Amino acid sequence: MQRVRSIGGGCINNALRLDTAQLSYLLKWHSNPPQHIFTTEMLGLQLLASVGTVRVPDVIAFSEVTEQYPGFLLMEWIEPARRSSRHGNEALLGEQLAMLHKQGASPHYPPAYGLDHNNYIGTTPQINSWETNWVTFFRDYRLRPQIVLAEHNNYLSILQRRNLDRLLVRLDELLGGVERQPALLHGDLWSGNVIAGPQGEPVLIDPAVYYGDREAELAYTELFGGFGRAFYEAYEATWPTAPDRALRRDVYNLYHLLNHLNLFGTMYSVSIDQVLSRYV
Repeated sequence: MQRVRSIGGGCINNALRLDTAQLSYLLKWHSNPPQHIFTTEMLGLQLLASVGTVRVPDVIAFSEVTEQYPGFLLMEWIEPARRSSRHGNEALLGEQLAMLHKQGASPHYPPAYGLDHNNYIGTTPQINSWETNWVTFFRDYRLRPQIVLAEHNNYLSILQRRNLDRLLVRLDELLGGVERQPALLHGDLWSGNVIAGPQGEPVLIDPAVYYGDREAELAYTELFGGFGRAFYEAYEATWPTAPDRALRRDVYNLYHLLNHLNLFGTMYSVSIDQVLSRYV
């Protein structure tokens, strides 16, 4: 080992850059992580890599917590391009993401939404039980668990809970009637989880994968911004979406707003109320 440097590890894990005589590596570690979080991240990265569209870091080794060592995930170090946007070539990202969604079909027959194991969105457990009906999946395994957790955390007012229940009742009306198929999703695709590789190519990190409706993935890219016009134009040119996708966008983003409420507190209550006022 030639050099060990601490780098920003986000709000969940610690992170180190390890430089050897031959290669550099990224080590993410946590002394008391949520159960199986490194295993599920490794599986998510491998699943995305298996489709062969968007680049992800290669996983070298991983372990959950033992009596002697913290949990860790050891990956290749992605050296960023010297002259590139933070996310690399956004048009290429849009094209590759569309191909990921198109080629990453559900392994189930009939096609189903979910995954063969549960994982995490941030540090919140994400339930991925197989379900052939997308609206049922999104209601029972995305929105409802977040609502129950938020109520347990005392983050919801009586009115908010009532309006959320009303939205759940209307979900078939709000999300139904759309031609769709299960697609492999990154699952946590905001701008902070895309970096530029050495040639300016986009690289996806920190996945929360499952097979879902691609509209849910695209909706989240719009919640906090960071993706430019070239990204969306390239995506639409590669695999066009329904022209009324924007009508469902905020319903899908309610999942992430509720998760942020549960992770970071009531600063997200106003955004949740704004979504509910539109649909309830």
